[in-house]
Amino acid sequence: MPSLITPDTRIKVSSVLNRDNSNYGKQNLIDGTEETCWNSEQGLPQHILLDFPELVSVESISLTFQGGFVGKKCVVIGSLKESPNDYNVNLSTFYPEDINSTQLFPIPPTQPLKRVKIVFEESTDFYGRITLYKLDVHGHIIQ
Repeated sequence: MPSLITPDTRIKVSSVLNRDNSNYGKQNLIDGTEETCWNSEQGLPQHILLDFPELVSVESISLTFQGGFVGKKCVVIGSLKESPNDYNVNLSTFYPEDINSTQLFPIPPTQPLKRVKIVFEESTDFYGRITLYKLDVHGHIIQ
């Protein structure tokens, strides 16, 4: 399955640990190295927002967490082209394992989406921090 994340995909995150964007910023989610990560501040919920340049159909999401800082409950919601700020399309809720390995979560088919938001409602960390080394979203661009 092809990745939907391109250089034109805008990514926003809810927070960055100590506001240290160079070491823990959103760019580390998609830089292709396992040495860097996005690390959130404490507190829940945390989220990652993906704004795609074209309409997409999401088929799966892959996440690589740091064990001990895993999003224990993840809710994925989307928005339509006509109302990109209304996240009223429920895509999936999944419960990642507290492990370091990459985990793949299938997403049921939906209508074409402009934005996708991954909300970490719970964390395995007592303080609610999330540490994510890799994020990928697979599916198809809608022409």
